[in-house]
Amino acid sequence: MPRPLELLLVPTGAPVPDLLPRLADALSGTGPALLPVPAADPRAAAELARALGAGRPLTPGEDDDADPTAFVVGTSGSTGDPKGTLLPASALLASARATRRVLLGDDPRPAHWLLALPAHHIAGLQVLQRSLVEDTTPTVLDTSSTFTAERFAQAAQSTPGPVRLVSLVPTQLQRVLADHDATAALAGFDAVLIGGAAAAPALLDRAAAAGVRAVTTYGMSETCGGCLYDGRPLDGVVVGTDRSGRLTLAGPVVARGYRGRPDDPAFDVDEDGRRRFRTDDIGEFTGDGTRPDAGRWRVLGRADDALITGGVKVAPAAVEATLSALPGVAEVILTGVPDAEWGERLVAVVVPEATGHPDAAALRATVQATHGPAAAPRVIVLVDGLPLRGPGKPDRAAIRTLARDAVAARASPTVDLRSGR
Repeated sequence: MPRPLELLLVPTGAPVPDLLPRLADALSGTGPALLPVPAADPRAAAELARALGAGRPLTPGEDDDADPTAFVVGTSGSTGDPKGTLLPASALLASARATRRVLLGDDPRPAHWLLALPAHHIAGLQVLQRSLVEDTTPTVLDTSSTFTAERFAQAAQSTPGPVRLVSLVPTQLQRVLADHDATAALAGFDAVLIGGAAAAPALLDRAAAAGVRAVTTYGMSETCGGCLYDGRPLDGVVVGTDRSGRLTLAGPVVARGYRGRPDDPAFDVDEDGRRRFRTDDIGEFTGDGTRPDAGRWRVLGRADDALITGGVKVAPAAVEATLSALPGVAEVILTGVPDAEWGERLVAVVVPEATGHPDAAALRATVQATHGPAAAPRVIVLVDGLPLRGPGKPDRAAIRTLARDAVAARASPTVDLRSGR
């Protein structure tokens, strides 16, 4: 009999661990497949339920008695109707076990996780799933309230040891490192996964200097979350690029496909019979070519994020990495606004550090020297914080709108939108 897909209303705060028995049943196949949705957002929950067929059974191609589909995780739907990623139990377990080997090696002691991310997204859901593998109960930081360094430090104190792990997005790491007590609390974790968005090298350097073992992750719902850790693939994951330079990811952590989309071209099987996913990201391998284990994969940004100004294509991720290393810059996104002369006028939307103000002229000069004149932002927009979507990812569509409105309202090379300014 086909297994049903049931809606899983995911709360925030203390009730979250109550979901663990239902997650365990989904992983074993003794219970229905689950579609996690935010209990606090009825509109989003209803949209996911409608689009992904909650209440309807999985089709034969969407399930397997020998390897049941445990979860159907919805994408953000920022470019249209959300897609439901079919995650089989084997992929989730392979991801959890490979993550443990990277973070803890052969340490047999059970790890306790601090959940600081929404549990209906893959990063938060994986914290719960890894806790099941560890046979421990996660400590939960309520995500219904704004993330602050003080609240993190309190949650960290409540997380039992001796082995402790946590997963954060770069914005959260930035806030923690700005607070002495929270930084000390974070340094007490055995490892800190940093994902959801690219982390600036300067931010990672600050973390390392504070004694924090930060491990960057790259992945998505289609790969059960992170599958590249510090640029290196998890056990069994095979990384490649297609003719357009887009990253392809194959191996045991790859999803079964999308709900209701049996022929979606994003998924196929490689020459060795492994499930493979074609991402929307451009990447490259950095190394000498003679020792694959000595190199790392670098993600250069989404293929559709490229900006064209004056006929020159500019990769935002490379420019953002340069800008984020400069004094006074806490976070930055490079975007473009329509321009009659240039096609797109480049705008850097910058969150300044609390302790210093970035020098706009220095920002432009450094980018010009590093990436060429076309890549230098013509306008710098200063903001208190970047618009975000999902679990801490910069909302590039909202940032583009913000930049367009700022440029239209003020004919100035520097626009300060910070509160109280």
